[in-house]
Amino acid sequence: MDITRFIVTQRDKALLVGDYGSYRKQLSRRLLVVRKKLKYSTKGRKYTTPNPVTAEDIARNHEFIHLLLLTAERAWALAMHMKSAYATDSSAQGTTGSTKRHIVSKLQKASTHAARLVNLLQEKDKSGASTESILEARAYQQSLQGAIKFEKRNWEHCLQSYSETWLLYTALARSAGSKQDDVFKDLLASTIDPSMRYAAYQLKLPRTISVETIVARYLQRADNPYVAGVLKSIPNLMQEPGATAKNTATGESTDVPKAITWRSRKVNLEDAATAQALASVSAAEGKLTTFLAANPELDRRAKAAAFDDVLISSQDAVDAVKTAIDELTAEGIAQGDPRMQSLQITRTAVNYNLVEWRIGRNRVLCGDQDGATFETESSKKPKKPKKPRADGKPPVEHEESTGRKLTRLKDRVVLYDSTLQSLDSVQEFPGVAADQTFVSELEAKKAYFSSLRCLTLARSHTLHGNRQNSLALLARAAELLSRSMSSLPPGESTSEGVAKLEVQPAQVQSLQDLLERSVLQFRALVELEDLNSAAAKDKTVKAAPMIERMNEYPPEGVDLRNLVTYPPKLQPVPVKPIFLDVAWNYIEYPGRPKKGALVANDWKAEEAASKTEGKKEAKKSWFGFGR
Repeated sequence: MDITRFIVTQRDKALLVGDYGSYRKQLSRRLLVVRKKLKYSTKGRKYTTPNPVTAEDIARNHEFIHLLLLTAERAWALAMHMKSAYATDSSAQGTTGSTKRHIVSKLQKASTHAARLVNLLQEKDKSGASTESILEARAYQQSLQGAIKFEKRNWEHCLQSYSETWLLYTALARSAGSKQDDVFKDLLASTIDPSMRYAAYQLKLPRTISVETIVARYLQRADNPYVAGVLKSIPNLMQEPGATAKNTATGESTDVPKAITWRSRKVNLEDAATAQALASVSAAEGKLTTFLAANPELDRRAKAAAFDDVLISSQDAVDAVKTAIDELTAEGIAQGDPRMQSLQITRTAVNYNLVEWRIGRNRVLCGDQDGATFETESSKKPKKPKKPRADGKPPVEHEESTGRKLTRLKDRVVLYDSTLQSLDSVQEFPGVAADQTFVSELEAKKAYFSSLRCLTLARSHTLHGNRQNSLALLARAAELLSRSMSSLPPGESTSEGVAKLEVQPAQVQSLQDLLERSVLQFRALVELEDLNSAAAKDKTVKAAPMIERMNEYPPEGVDLRNLVTYPPKLQPVPVKPIFLDVAWNYIEYPGRPKKGALVANDWKAEEAASKTEGKKEAKKSWFGFGR
């Protein structure tokens, strides 16, 4: 008789594609089918009351339980439909008195059907119900009672009903298997816990107290056989308000921290959700440490996959702190309030812890020594063992291709980029910019990972044959590493053997030695390339014969095949100098006219000038014309 699973399944299927109105219509159709199947319908007799369901009916057919549950759910769906309709209607002035009474009436009807189911299941000798089914029905009935008190704004009685519901569902989650506990935990997280938190807020209870403390305070133990039976079977189900350990729904016990330390400041954890989230982070970190210590032979991908639980828990802690800050901001709390300051410090601490685990996962994926070494892998591992060769020699293993090496180096560069981006985001956390010592440490760690990134890029250029680019990148990596060595803390130790953001001095020294050797090696290689390229260039140009280069010393020796030009070619040979002063008038130079032409031109010019003067001297008449 999975009462809780039946109810949750019905709600999820309907609300996934519709609202409470469609859920109610679906329940009406389902009720009609069940009544026809059980021959429980009153067709033709509208006002005739059907026969009540008995315990014998339930023992004979469990569909009678579904009949009562569907009837209760239909009334609850109608109440929720009316409530949601008024909540989304902006033109209405809120829920009116008649509507409120109608909603309470429908919830009361649903609670009546649930109470009838509880009374029938209590007759174990007739109904054959188990204790778990009775507790599920009682928890469902008390949840409806809590909803009634919630609508009536009777917050104290609401907490009493919901406290019993929380206790019963928590006990059922512990006793159920791994496949059943998710149903109870989801119901508690989605419906019961938010309602209890709101009711506690209305009663002016501090938000720092946990749900367990509220349950312990408002749970009615007297004259309640259900509560007494549960506490008797599970004595440690309820924790006292001052306890430091918290039992989860799966039965695990985790220590809930009361304070958190960030750098030199220690603040108390006033928010219960944040404290519980940090307890989950501590539990996940312990599991990760144990797993890595027990499985040192795993490859880096399997080790990186083990970080997922820690990252999820850390992200939940970050979300819990952000939710607490948003709630205080919505209440109008100033930023200078001590509660807000404590939450800001907690926010910086949990965000930095998340960044540390992300970087630790990236370092595991990079390989040994944070990716400073680069080993060649085999191309592909055969699925089946290779057959021995006919000549008796061992099978040849193919070396890893250049494309695969470049792909691996590219993946490492992406991991280094992610690490550097995470380090940049740390400086945006509250209070980090004012801590100059911490900022210098971050810059040193950023320089360390930047040098590793340059080293990886240099290896990729080496595979492409660009040794000059590789030399430049290696020199840059050595410069960044020397900058980081002066700012890193001297005695920083790794936390419990799991690599996070700590950089050991031994790692820095090993990387420095590797970079120094690589720089010297590539300087020599680049120098040899330059010499070879110069020699090859000289060989490509045909030199002049040796007889014409008697003033030069050949460093590579005399080329006996290039002593003189043979056979000799016709070429001008210099003779005695020309007497330019004597031959000036007889040599034609560019731009200088010939001597004969110059004399002829001068004579013509003189003749024209004389004629012009003769005309000017002729006498003329008075009126300007001759006789």
